[in-house]
Amino acid sequence: MKILLPLAALGMLSTLFLISNTIDPSAPVPSAPVDLEQRAQDLGVTRPSFAGVSGRGDQITLRAEAARPERDSPHLLIAERVNGEIGLVGGTGVRLRAATARLDQQTMTASLAGGVHITTTTGYQIDTDRLDTRLDALHAESPGPVTATGPLGTLGSGRMILREAPGSDDAELLFSGGVKLIYRPNIEKEQDQ
Repeated sequence: MKILLPLAALGMLSTLFLISNTIDPSAPVPSAPVDLEQRAQDLGVTRPSFAGVSGRGDQITLRAEAARPERDSPHLLIAERVNGEIGLVGGTGVRLRAATARLDQQTMTASLAGGVHITTTTGYQIDTDRLDTRLDALHAESPGPVTATGPLGTLGSGRMILREAPGSDDAELLFSGGVKLIYRPNIEKEQDQ
């Protein structure tokens, strides 16, 4: 039996080489169709990362699948499929996701657009069409309508600002412009049932 099993395995292995397809070494290498002329004209980078730190130590990071400069204004970058994080000094965090972002390297600002989704470590899920944020200070603002769910219930407002609280080292999330709150303090218990 000690000799029979290794011989059987060797026989099965040798049939793999007999049955396999032959490769023509003179055939061209298969490749994906790419518009090389367009690629040569367009500048850009894949998987870029942009980071900054506020004066009080909050860490702001944005990552994208791809980014390219605007043709007329090279200091402006257009990024696609953007994810970001704001790590607050107090230990809490904010995660960002958007379809696109327009980054201005001169003013250290980014304007996220296209289904912006914000998640906080304090339990809020926030959705808006646009979010303007700074990369060198704790300031993120949605100039348009916002919908949110969180520990208190569901909320809708005309705008939202994340900023450093005046006279304090804490961060604050302010909703304004016709705030509508449906208060449900036991929302987590209801979802578990």
